[in-house]
Amino acid sequence: MIKNSRSHNITRLIAVLTVLTIFYADFAVAQSNTTLKLWYKQPAQKWTDALPIGNGRLGAMIFGGANEDRIQFNEQTLWTGGPRAYARKGAAKYLPIIRRLIAEGKQAEAESIAQEHFMGMKSHEFTYNADSIGWIKRMRSDTGYSAAELDDSKWKTIVQPQVNGWEVLPGFEGLDGAIWLRNSFDVPADLSGKVMVLKIGRVRDMDFTYVNGHLIGAANDTKNRTYTIPAGLLHPGKNTIAIQVLNFYDKGGLTTVKERLGVYQKDAPANFIPLKSGWKYVIQDDSPPAHPAYNAEYQPFADLYLQFPKQQVSNYTRDLDLTKAIAHVTYQSNGTTYTREYFSSAPDQVIAVHLTASQPGSITFNALLKTLHKSFNIYKVDAHTLALSLKISDGVLRGVSYLHIEAIGGKVVVDANDITVSNANQATLYLTAATNFKSYKDVSGNPDAICKNIISKISGRIYAIIMAAHVKDYQSYFDNFFLYLGSTPNDSLPTDERILKFSNTADPALIALYVQYGRYLLISSSRPGNSQPANLQGLWNDLLTPPWGSKFTTNINLEMNYWPAEELNLSACSAPFFNAVDDLAQTGKATAKLHYNAPGWVLHHNTDIWRGTAPVNSSTHGIWVSGGAWLCHQLWEHYLFTKDQAFLKNRAYPDMSSAAEFFVHFLTKDPKTGYLISTPSNSPEHGGLVAGPSMDHQIIRDLFKNTIAAAGVLGIHNKFIDTLKSMYGQIAPNKIGRYGQLQEWMEDKDDTADTHRHVSHMWGVYPGTDITWDTPALMKAAEQSLKYRGDEGTGWSIAWKVNLYARLKEGDHALRLFDMLLSPADVSSGKEKGGVYHNLFDAHPPFQIDGNFGGAAGLAEMLLQSQGDAIEILPALPTTLPVGKVAGICARGGFILSYSWVHGQLQYIKVTSTTGGNCKLMYHGKIVNIITQKGASYDFDGLLNRMENVK
Repeated sequence: MIKNSRSHNITRLIAVLTVLTIFYADFAVAQSNTTLKLWYKQPAQKWTDALPIGNGRLGAMIFGGANEDRIQFNEQTLWTGGPRAYARKGAAKYLPIIRRLIAEGKQAEAESIAQEHFMGMKSHEFTYNADSIGWIKRMRSDTGYSAAELDDSKWKTIVQPQVNGWEVLPGFEGLDGAIWLRNSFDVPADLSGKVMVLKIGRVRDMDFTYVNGHLIGAANDTKNRTYTIPAGLLHPGKNTIAIQVLNFYDKGGLTTVKERLGVYQKDAPANFIPLKSGWKYVIQDDSPPAHPAYNAEYQPFADLYLQFPKQQVSNYTRDLDLTKAIAHVTYQSNGTTYTREYFSSAPDQVIAVHLTASQPGSITFNALLKTLHKSFNIYKVDAHTLALSLKISDGVLRGVSYLHIEAIGGKVVVDANDITVSNANQATLYLTAATNFKSYKDVSGNPDAICKNIISKISGRIYAIIMAAHVKDYQSYFDNFFLYLGSTPNDSLPTDERILKFSNTADPALIALYVQYGRYLLISSSRPGNSQPANLQGLWNDLLTPPWGSKFTTNINLEMNYWPAEELNLSACSAPFFNAVDDLAQTGKATAKLHYNAPGWVLHHNTDIWRGTAPVNSSTHGIWVSGGAWLCHQLWEHYLFTKDQAFLKNRAYPDMSSAAEFFVHFLTKDPKTGYLISTPSNSPEHGGLVAGPSMDHQIIRDLFKNTIAAAGVLGIHNKFIDTLKSMYGQIAPNKIGRYGQLQEWMEDKDDTADTHRHVSHMWGVYPGTDITWDTPALMKAAEQSLKYRGDEGTGWSIAWKVNLYARLKEGDHALRLFDMLLSPADVSSGKEKGGVYHNLFDAHPPFQIDGNFGGAAGLAEMLLQSQGDAIEILPALPTTLPVGKVAGICARGGFILSYSWVHGQLQYIKVTSTTGGNCKLMYHGKIVNIITQKGASYDFDGLLNRMENVK
């Protein structure tokens, strides 16, 4: 028996070693081949075609044009606004009034009181009304542009309407102010004496509209404009319209595109004269008073343009190599092969653009710096360096960028406006940027000195060494994880073609590429040593008024950005997120005190670089108290994955316990049920201001539970912890409603036809653990709620549902949703939807990066789950991913796992312990416990039989 057992072990070991040999051979090949590239046969036509690079601080979008290349770049600390108070003094005295009104069922009254007295402070709040009245009066003092006889033949033309405002048009980016629009229309003789109506749709924001020099109407609201033209005002032939548009902020001009604009007979609308889309315009004033804002907005920095001699191009390719974080452009022209390389170096804090050609003396181009900011200056620094300085219009931040040129051969000329390179063998541009931001309360930095220091250290160094340092640094993060899900002939197609074919053709490698791209984006937008976490667009933004300010939205989006960090072996990339939590734990104390008269700290649903924590926007969704508690969940998750007790003691526990202290004071006893409830609050962006949304209670329970557990790890025993233990069981529980659904609110009022994008009451399933398979009835209720919500949604909403279905162990449904994430967002109809753009950016739409991160996390949840007391292998493996390998995936408890599967069955697994301790593995119901040693690895076969050396 002993002999047979020994023989069996030898056979089993040989089999495992064979699997290991194949596994790691494939690992090495796959990490270096072309499967981890985004590539295209043409330059980018729009921003969401361009390829992103970043080092956590400096980001750029590479367009890759052959005759003109655009490199649009960002620096993570360039925002509007400045240090200021966000919390509103005196707000707390309205808290009991709001609570009472909600309890009495008077939601509208509660929201009205809250909007007027409880929301946070806006910038310019005390000065704007007077400044705005004065500015409007000055603009209205000059109405000469309305005259019918005015010669506007030399005016430029603008296309109106634009659904997203004139800001989408080149040259109009960020334009606010007073703009005159003029148009004309021809009136037949039989209509000249009739009463007519002018229909111009919605105008942002205020308009004064003239016909033939006479004012016929004015408005300052969001309604469509229809103005009556009195009989006799029109004459046969050409008639003139002049509109003075006063645009105070954001989208400007005529914005109604779904209806025809024109003039029609009042009593016979069929007699319709359409207006031409081309309007003459003149900018009367582009500096209105700064508009009040609850939050600051992330800003683009500038653009680097490379202009080349006109050339006929063939064999063009553009790519982004995820294994090295280097983008390339290659093409041929007149027998010469041209190559450009682009990367953003963290070690050297520059964006590098390296240009080479197969024939000597072939590199000729001009390099220009341009910016959308009004206040800027471009100047020569030295014989190799051009600089740009700028000032934010509505804010205290200044920025400086240096562009440095190194060339071999040829001639380099730097003047006050550009850099000219002629007939060089090769050339390298090094771009850097900085601002005067030092912290949310300190803007005393010297950006010029920072840029000068960076360029001085790089000047004269060999490009290959700089590139090698970049690759080594990047790969120290990226190479810690590997994923293979199979391959098909589609692997060799350009990325945009693969996206179009994905819904009809199996392409598992595109799923793996998407996951690795999510990791790439996190590495590129969030690095240790950087001050800001990844925002709504990560690091990349080209607009002065970006969607939702490209800020940090904390009722799902900021948190989702970091969902893949721990499980996909990028724990270090969470460092800027933790820095932000530390800041918010300080600024949130003022909001807790002034709005709730409570100790501790609180964060509502949005923040920015200045770390505002007060409720913002609308009382219907801005008064949501659980932002800080949710952030604390991810502090605890970091500890669970790393077992870093120093982090727990010095950073996580202080923030967690302070957030819990707020809720100890904030929670109130519901007179109807006797439970402790959260009021006032809301289920994010859904259902208005209420008492007791389920999500709040799930998050608060999670915070209390984790704070108690953290105290136990740290050996802390005090009355505060006893209070948390006592209150934990008194918080209103999750409830199952009349449709078998998980209730979103205290009341059983869910609508089965409601397909709202937020699935907030499922927080306890994922990312939380308030609802698990230990409570199967609640899990089934959550599943029922998900089915009612439907699969469709915004990009990030679909990504959240991927994770939820993975937790429900429904891998096929999770992958079906993942497939939706990879559907084309910009379809041929021109209307965008949730999915991906050509560059694999997630579409809300428009672009929001959270879906990229949430989707990557969702695939990881299909392959491994460790939120319970065991590490479950392949808990939600889709049937359409029957073959795969993963290496470097992380589990709570400080474990790193590598394993493979064939025909949907586990073949081999290796577990490495980073901290030591008990490891409990689960696969298909089988459970294995091992006591691990720090740094040791343990091998198992597909049945979880331990593999040991045979002596």
